[in-house]
Amino acid sequence: MLQDKDRIFTNLYGMHERTLAGAKQRGHWDGTAGIIKKGREWIVEQMKASGLRGRGGAGFPTGLKWSFMPKESDGRPAYLVINADESEPGTCKDREIMRHDPHTLIEGALIASFAMGANTAYIYIRGEFIREREALQAAIDEAYDAGLLGKNAAKSGWDFDLFLHHGAGAYICGEETALIESLEGKKGMPRMKPPFPAGAGLYGCPTTVNNVESIAVVPTILRRGPDWFAGFGRPNNAGTKLFGISGHVNNPCVVEEAMSISFEELIEKHCGGIRGGWDNLKAVIPGGSSVPCVRAENMRDAIMDFDYLRGELGSGLGTAAVIVMDQSTDIIKAIWRLSKFYKHESCGQCTPCREGTGWMMRVMDRLVKGEADVEEIDMLWDVTKQVEGHTICALGDAAAWPIQGLIRNFRDEIEDRIRVNKQGKVSIAAE
Repeated sequence: MLQDKDRIFTNLYGMHERTLAGAKQRGHWDGTAGIIKKGREWIVEQMKASGLRGRGGAGFPTGLKWSFMPKESDGRPAYLVINADESEPGTCKDREIMRHDPHTLIEGALIASFAMGANTAYIYIRGEFIREREALQAAIDEAYDAGLLGKNAAKSGWDFDLFLHHGAGAYICGEETALIESLEGKKGMPRMKPPFPAGAGLYGCPTTVNNVESIAVVPTILRRGPDWFAGFGRPNNAGTKLFGISGHVNNPCVVEEAMSISFEELIEKHCGGIRGGWDNLKAVIPGGSSVPCVRAENMRDAIMDFDYLRGELGSGLGTAAVIVMDQSTDIIKAIWRLSKFYKHESCGQCTPCREGTGWMMRVMDRLVKGEADVEEIDMLWDVTKQVEGHTICALGDAAAWPIQGLIRNFRDEIEDRIRVNKQGKVSIAAE
């Protein structure tokens, strides 16, 4: 279990001051200029050595991503864009950072931008996050007033400006290229890749898009050293991680824990156990709504990291938004609700996603009522496979995977419902 001395986010629950003075008391903005003086190469190498993988869902190595940015400028400016869109159902971790510990993000933005040769960064915040935007803007203003941002930021010799951009509340704008399009004032629709953002991103300039948590942990990693961070979790799954646990647990919460903690320990220590006990557990979605659900019996001993959940359970850690469902859950209806969400949020650019999300939702609609035929289960599976991997961005995959998880793990329930519905109709007809 993670000890308090090793927590990066020391004000996750808003018990202390979120002001600059409060942040400094907790050790933030300490020796920032000294870190920057060590140079771009040093920072990138330290981040690689720490083993930090992106905290936005895909888990791509952060230091490696930074190293894709051009070493020498060809005259174009470079940009860091921070993805604070957090619109994945069940995910509520970045929100706590912005609300209660905003200076971790601001200091991280300065250091990360310097490491990539960017004098400007944008934070793209979700349209529904009103109070979070106010808290973050107040913290940015404080940092400017204290000389930590702007010309010669934090007396480091690096000029740096940070802007907060409020989205209009579209899930698709969490996809990095759609976010860039939206930031440019265009409709939030994903771009074809290549070119990748590191070559031509915001305004056609070299750009890196990182998640809030990925950037907010950077200053602490550099202060305490990559070996400290790499000491948590299994190899290739290093560090501490914010887990957001919701659903049928006794105490839903957001908590910072070591990677590779077991699911049982996470739930028992922080959530007071499963509602109604472990025998009452039915299914878990371990990483936000886009990853496949896992049956209860496979989940109890699960290791909460990228490689185990993907390799052993065919699911994923995603954003570590753990959605717990007990026996009272209508699992078919729960997955139908996610289908409805993805249909609504599809940008409509790719035919498989535009047509497929609506088609899948309508079949799910009938499965919930038991009105479909058993053969349609396999047909639905085939359609998810035609959507998955055939779209510009990952929204098609996100729409397909929950349904695949349902069919893989709870096919018996779908078939039972169809059977019961048919028998009911037969008996009514006989009368």
